[in-house]
Amino acid sequence: MELTWANRITILRILLIAPFISCMLNINDPELADHTRFLIRWSAVAIFVLMAVSDGLDGLLARRNGQITRLGAFLDPTADKLLITSACLLLATRHSGVDGFLLPPTVVVLIIGKDILLFIGFLIVFFLTGKLRVVPVLAGKVSTVLQLSMVAAILIAPEVVSVFSGWTYFVQFLWWAAAVAALVATLVYIRLGGKFIEQYEQTSNASNGAHSLKQ
Repeated sequence: MELTWANRITILRILLIAPFISCMLNINDPELADHTRFLIRWSAVAIFVLMAVSDGLDGLLARRNGQITRLGAFLDPTADKLLITSACLLLATRHSGVDGFLLPPTVVVLIIGKDILLFIGFLIVFFLTGKLRVVPVLAGKVSTVLQLSMVAAILIAPEVVSVFSGWTYFVQFLWWAAAVAALVATLVYIRLGGKFIEQYEQTSNASNGAHSLKQ
């Protein structure tokens, strides 16, 4: 199967996670000079922005060129989850987080917990129906946008807060908005997954009943 340009961009986004993590792990290295740590953090910002922009670009290309594929439907949310999970874990620890803006553990649990529950739900749907079902919903997209905005806001916080003290409160708002959005998205996906399984069982029962009548 030939890779579409949209899928190639998504794969590139996944590959960029490694250098992003590498930068994050060194932004607080005490053996490095202040200006070096500054450059490393802004390198992380640049990589993150590139990944965030490519997140919208691959979807746009897929829709415009009529190249929406099952591979892309699986890779795109996978790339998002890998990026957000790694970013949240890194920003919640003093070794790799931004001083004064460490991500609260509760926010991390809610955001990563959403992805874990969705993965479990994905497996349950597959085992019960034998079908791979990846359906993006508005709640999930809003959750992803808030999470990406939250990470970017934290990474640039040291410079912004020096000229706008209210940035601290804005970042805190994004923390909890992203957490609440993740919780809402989880509930929406659970509801949709339950309805899909119920509809599948009803269709299967109807088909079995029709088959029995023919016999």
